[in-house]
Amino acid sequence: MWLISKIRQVMLVLKAGVVTLRYPFVPRAVQSGFRGQPSWDHHKCVGCAGCANHCPARTIMVRDLCQDIRVMVYDGSRCTYCGRCADVCPEKAISMSEQFELATGDKNDISVTLELFMFTCQRCGRCYNMETTNMIDKMKRLGYRYDSIQFRAMIPVSTEQFSTEMLAKTEAYRRPVTKGEK
Repeated sequence: MWLISKIRQVMLVLKAGVVTLRYPFVPRAVQSGFRGQPSWDHHKCVGCAGCANHCPARTIMVRDLCQDIRVMVYDGSRCTYCGRCADVCPEKAISMSEQFELATGDKNDISVTLELFMFTCQRCGRCYNMETTNMIDKMKRLGYRYDSIQFRAMIPVSTEQFSTEMLAKTEAYRRPVTKGEK
């Protein structure tokens, strides 16, 4: 009797055919509107911290190094992909990607750090984004300093005392160091 029931099970399975996806070899296409890991467009972000204030999992941390520099850190290991950060972003700098398979051994692989130069209106204090149309605007936006190695390389060397190689050897200008950096 048990042999007949086993034969019936085999016949039922063979009649149905393949009912699962060949998943690891052929990944399934995600549907439109799928919410995966958030992705940032640092050119659009004004650093208003609306995403950090509305994140239910508290995955976005905001730290001000000084009045002009704001650091935003996204911890992808805690994110639930709810999409609240993308909904509240006034500049649409955050969008939900289609990536959701993010298994990794290193937490830094799924973390994002943004260092933003803050522009604030002198009248209302609201953050805004400055259009960069030429090199001078770009240097002003990033906080140009004549002794900064990054920007000194853009300008032709006029004297040897301000050459890029000399500035690399000196310690006259250093970016502020946060607690976690060395």
